[in-house]
Amino acid sequence: MSVEAKICGLSTPETVDAVVQGGARWIGFVTYPRSPRHISTDLLRALGERVPKSVGRVGLFVDPDDALLDERLATGAIDMLQLQGAETPERVAELKARTGKLVMKVINVATREDAERGIAAYAPVADRLMFEPSGGDLPGGNAKVFDWAILRGITVPLPWVLAGGLTPDNVAEAVRVTGARTVDVSSGVESSRGVKSIELIRAFLDRVKAL
Repeated sequence: MSVEAKICGLSTPETVDAVVQGGARWIGFVTYPRSPRHISTDLLRALGERVPKSVGRVGLFVDPDDALLDERLATGAIDMLQLQGAETPERVAELKARTGKLVMKVINVATREDAERGIAAYAPVADRLMFEPSGGDLPGGNAKVFDWAILRGITVPLPWVLAGGLTPDNVAEAVRVTGARTVDVSSGVESSRGVKSIELIRAFLDRVKAL
């Protein structure tokens, strides 16, 4: 079975085009003003229009209110919500029903028990889960790696994504240890914080395609 890649935090036409041409399955756009990868609603609309239907467009949100979601979804540039905050299972279910969009809930892990609790809470209400290391000054994109062995052999009853500190150099080992079928990268393909490198994007996607 092949491995899919999601490249998150894109903010320029050139990097969006590189991700599409490189064969990524998912593109991520950030809605979180504290993040260096945050983009405006107008830019979200413009970038989303560049993405072919074969590539899913993911909007990253942190505890969003309904007004913000409505504004962003009105662009037509989001196919799936990535909920990166402290959203409860009830809120996840509400947003899924309200928006009609696929929903991916991020679970922050430091131990296997963190992962298992997150699965029990969110698997019944989400369409996908993402496992990412806990801690850091931002909810995601902190270039932190957790002990991948935490996820070895774990039972997840829906599709899931591995994130956190992945790079072209370590993604193959991360997949080998965890068995992940989808990997997510943001800071690991940047030349400086928030600035994506086309060369690193291509390198990451080439490594994933070789798995």
